[in-house]
Amino acid sequence: MIGERLVEDMTEAERERAERVDSVLPALRAAADAADATGTFPEGHVGLLRDAGLLGLIVPEKFGGLGGGLRDLAAATYAMGTACPSTALAYFFHNTSASRGLLPLEAIDAGLFDADEVPVVAAFAEKVLTRMADGVWLANFASESVKTEAANITIATTATEVDGGWILNGEKSFGCATGVADYYLTSAKLDGYDTAAGIATFFVPRDAEGVSARAPWNGLGMRATANNGIRLDNVFIADDEALTVPGAFPKMLTQSRGSFVGNQVAIAAAYTGCAQNVYDEAVAAATTKTFADTGKPVASSPVHQVLFGEMTRQLQTAYLWLRYQLIVETADPPFKSKQDVFAQWRLGKGSVTEACFQVALGALKAGGTSAASMQGSAGRALRDLAMGLVMTFPAERGMLEVARIVTEAKANELFTTAPAEVK
Repeated sequence: MIGERLVEDMTEAERERAERVDSVLPALRAAADAADATGTFPEGHVGLLRDAGLLGLIVPEKFGGLGGGLRDLAAATYAMGTACPSTALAYFFHNTSASRGLLPLEAIDAGLFDADEVPVVAAFAEKVLTRMADGVWLANFASESVKTEAANITIATTATEVDGGWILNGEKSFGCATGVADYYLTSAKLDGYDTAAGIATFFVPRDAEGVSARAPWNGLGMRATANNGIRLDNVFIADDEALTVPGAFPKMLTQSRGSFVGNQVAIAAAYTGCAQNVYDEAVAAATTKTFADTGKPVASSPVHQVLFGEMTRQLQTAYLWLRYQLIVETADPPFKSKQDVFAQWRLGKGSVTEACFQVALGALKAGGTSAASMQGSAGRALRDLAMGLVMTFPAERGMLEVARIVTEAKANELFTTAPAEVK
């Protein structure tokens, strides 16, 4: 299994789920160059992943899913990253939707909701999970172009209560699968709330009246993610398609082990799979090509030896951070506090993505001008991995937040709401 290069001690059940992932990799790899060149999510990939049962990879079996966990998701995004990083990223964001089902149910078990709130929260959470298990693609839209100093993600999209439901207005800038997903799982702030307690979640049908795509996203890398973003103009969502219990969102987050909402380590796995693939291709090219005058492999030159030594070091650095984060987030019982796991991730994400980018940069240098192609593996990996430097948060922000945790003994808020507009 390709995923075993990351998760080296897979159980038999994990291996069976990884076999499903390996079965789709040839098709992902075959479509990757054209998808990158055109900047479009490959037609047929949703059906491919649905038919393999992978849209329910981390949904518990009792809801109809495959019963996988974070290790399965990281192995899957890693393996897909070796074939088509754009698909790996879009698939990752679909799976982040599961946190909107799993974490609320854990919060219920922890006794965080009142008795009258439990049925509403449970019904929404189970709807998230059963839809994923049934092969429904969910795009998880939280991020927006509105930024605040206090948090990584600021929710400015508004939800106003009306008879029978809610009216949404706003713009989402990130989440992948625009025009591809069946539903956009959308975060919005309830009227009258200025904190994360007012963040609610809505199922927004792709073709609902008032939903439109933003201008095409001409990304540097990860171009085939359909990452245009959406606009919401007086979009009506019925009550039973929403989770609007005040305080549900922060209560849900308390159940996460620490890396954002409990699955962010898998985004770094996608980058690492991309880095491993470009490393393998660079080594293969340099060891099979020979110098015309000596017949020795190109890889034997001192320059290439230095490059491959550094690439190997950087790749192993990514693996070390990533594997340890998987351990601290999946250990049962936990052996680190939530704050410690949080700090570990803030350092780990930046360390992984910076290391992976350096691998791609080394592959570009090792390949010379022949590798400096938009469609070549080195050129595409360099652009794809450049996106990892800024996606979610850059390494510098992670280091800043860890410094604050160490010196002020507290972590920054992950989510906040934007102040209401001044009329």
